[in-house]
Amino acid sequence: MNLISKYNVAAPRYTSYPTVPYWDATPTQQQWRDLVSSSFHKTNATNGISLYIHLPYCESLCTYCACNTRITVNHKVEEPYITTLLKEWDLYLNTFDAKPRIKEIHLGGGTPTFFSAENLSKLINEILSKSEVCSDAEFSFEAHPNNTTSEHLQTLFDLGFKRVSFGIQDFDPKVQDVINRLQSFEQVKSVFDAAKQIGYTSINFDLVYGLPFQTLRSVIDTINQVNTLKPDRIAFYSYAHVPWLKPGQRKFTEKDLPADVEKRALYEKGLELFKQNGYKDIGMDHFALESDTLYHAFENKTLHRNFMGYTHNYTELMISLGASSISDSWNGFAQNIKTVEEYQEAVNKGIFPIFKGHVLTNEDLIIRKHILNIMCQGETSWCNKALQWDALQDGLERLKELEKDGLVKVTPEKLIVTKEGRAFLRNICLCFDARYWAKTPEAAIFSSAV
Repeated sequence: MNLISKYNVAAPRYTSYPTVPYWDATPTQQQWRDLVSSSFHKTNATNGISLYIHLPYCESLCTYCACNTRITVNHKVEEPYITTLLKEWDLYLNTFDAKPRIKEIHLGGGTPTFFSAENLSKLINEILSKSEVCSDAEFSFEAHPNNTTSEHLQTLFDLGFKRVSFGIQDFDPKVQDVINRLQSFEQVKSVFDAAKQIGYTSINFDLVYGLPFQTLRSVIDTINQVNTLKPDRIAFYSYAHVPWLKPGQRKFTEKDLPADVEKRALYEKGLELFKQNGYKDIGMDHFALESDTLYHAFENKTLHRNFMGYTHNYTELMISLGASSISDSWNGFAQNIKTVEEYQEAVNKGIFPIFKGHVLTNEDLIIRKHILNIMCQGETSWCNKALQWDALQDGLERLKELEKDGLVKVTPEKLIVTKEGRAFLRNICLCFDARYWAKTPEAAIFSSAV
């Protein structure tokens, strides 16, 4: 347990490299157009592209949530927002030199099922009418068990969606009350059974450990109930307490949260129970049954990670639509304006609604590859000179302490994450994060690694 205290430092989750606080070269409109056009021309015909659509609306605020959301019960916002999404898509279509081949679509939020099935159908049909769909494409969406109807499930299934992720978090009534996420096991079972009956081939449950008032008993009870349903995947996230970014988290204080060692015990018990029930640890916070495509990708060393999380589909170009969403051209990142009204205003002017981004340097691209390898494959190598960079030796020096603690094995040309080290992936990647070490943050900008 001493390792938990030792390595429980603030560290990025590494859904990108460089991480967002270190973006310092926002592309101009023309630069972004050129980056997207180049990436599209290079990869569309072979790998296709990924499409992420951010649907930020929720009817109520979950106080643990760190996502960009807009709270309202006014569903009149749906149609104008969808109209703007389609206008933004047209901006990208005008940049492409051929019809896009879509490998992946993910609807995230917010709460995508805030939108009516009819409006979601309109959105997806419009996008697909101007695209081709790869034969091995995967469409997925996030759903709130309380407002996901059979119509939602059937409509999206008929449009090609075969994977759904339900936000569960915890079944304990006391925890649900403080995080404002009230949903019974019976409600979850009902929508889970409906999805299975319709034919969804992969169902994910999001669970969170480290929430206020969670105990070892409540986590055990939650996981035991989850295991009676046997979802294909489970994401077991560490709660990120960032009240300086998300004021809703001020409903409770650090005193209400499980302490470091106690929080780690919640994770270890979850890990034990998942393994007992046939789930395989395939990456940071993620578990899958052997029958699931995510596990197959892990075994085949083809697992990939992007702003949507882990995926078995590899694409270099990810177009993201909607307020606050982040696009990735591989050589560059572009984040959209966060507020809905300003985002809509920019799109209606016919410009990419970018407010922040980064054009990657050659060193950025090398380090990005290594961090992806560590996150997805549990190892990386720099035997090829093209994968070496000036500060490599500094990173290897930082790894010595982790190697002494049994978290990694390091040879002159390779790093391998040990079984014990899999729980400390963020700390391992941090050793190679040249931008972080060049300018360590003076204020709290990352959540704790453990």
